[in-house]
Amino acid sequence: MKRGSTIFLKGAVILMGLPVLAIYIFLVPEIGSFAAELYPDHSYLKFLVWIDLYATAIPYYTALFQAFKLLGYMDKQQSFSDLSVQALKSIKRCALAVSGLFALGMPLFYLVAEKDDAPGLILIGMVFIFASLVIGVFAAVLQRLLMEAIAIKSENDLTV
Repeated sequence: MKRGSTIFLKGAVILMGLPVLAIYIFLVPEIGSFAAELYPDHSYLKFLVWIDLYATAIPYYTALFQAFKLLGYMDKQQSFSDLSVQALKSIKRCALAVSGLFALGMPLFYLVAEKDDAPGLILIGMVFIFASLVIGVFAAVLQRLLMEAIAIKSENDLTV
């Protein structure tokens, strides 16, 4: 892979992190406060929403870091290595963790959507769940293909 394309992809990975960081800084506190306003007797909902949404940041940024490392391996001509397989495995686990955390938070968003009469909020939450599931499955497929390619490569290296 040419260095220019990996630089472009590294920039894309960084750009994927910036809007999400802005959401975590500016929008998540508002969402938690809105949940607390809807249920004034249950002000702890604000903290539950914060915990759920901020907990998704850890695996999300871990996956972005692993993608950045994977692109670095491609720059160093180590695409077909165990390091690349480990990076893909980590991306898969992070995507499944994000999906699971959003699924755990769905009852909270159901409460907010029910009180605010906004059923689209649940659909948005489901989009996040399924999008991260798709990323996890895609990473798992790439991991398996890479492991098979490494096995074929090692067989070819032994026959020469």
